[in-house]
Amino acid sequence: MHGISNDYVYVNAFEEKVPDPARVARIVSARRTGIGSDGLILIAPSDKADCRMIMYNADGSEGAMCGNGIRCVGKYVYDHGIAVKNPLTVETRSGIKTLTFRIENGNVEEATVDMGIPQQTSALPEEICVAGEEYSFVGISVGNPHAVYFMDDIDSLDLEKIGPAFENHSRFPGRTNTEFVQILNRKHLKMRVWERGSGETWACGTGATACAAAAVLMGYADDTVTVSLKGGDLTISWDRDTGHIYMTGPAKEVFWGEIDLPEDNDN
Repeated sequence: MHGISNDYVYVNAFEEKVPDPARVARIVSARRTGIGSDGLILIAPSDKADCRMIMYNADGSEGAMCGNGIRCVGKYVYDHGIAVKNPLTVETRSGIKTLTFRIENGNVEEATVDMGIPQQTSALPEEICVAGEEYSFVGISVGNPHAVYFMDDIDSLDLEKIGPAFENHSRFPGRTNTEFVQILNRKHLKMRVWERGSGETWACGTGATACAAAAVLMGYADDTVTVSLKGGDLTISWDRDTGHIYMTGPAKEVFWGEIDLPEDNDN
């Protein structure tokens, strides 16, 4: 499944057991020797919500939250009859999230996720030196950490080269997700993302949420914006009265199947 090209392999853990999901994540994520994805997400039972999302990045590290992934989890649970509810709740490592759906012909086409209250984790902005260059970033947490950098031209960035230096900077001992954002106007942002544990991905829902929050805090954007990523657009809306920020976007199921896993990591 994918949300604007942020693709994960999903396992119905209501029915299947995955004994070593970190290892499985590395195997299935490999784009030349596995299925190919940005990671692995298990859709599991929960005693607190309608279901539970357990996500792993492509390198096998466990993540706390995935904005594009949770929309796909909601779609799967609704479309496959596990919990036909609207709204629907999903347990994550960063808390319980509530999803509301736009339904067409009985299936979920689009989901809005209450991403909670974004937390500022840096000065506005904070100066940092990365690979000998000076940058300014805004730190935002939406259940996982983000460092947002505003730039005039993001298309020319060689993220494969510079991304690891941002992700692994000593300022972020637990590593961080990194967003490079171009302000098109007050209602439209353009973004590229380097995700910790996965590298550059075509979309990041929590990253889009974080960059919208950072843009509002910096006075660059209105409370509702379109964020354009390599894989498509998301709508982010910050309700300043409640403090909650909402992400809206599509979710797609591409195919289903089975895979024979190798007996060790060398195959």
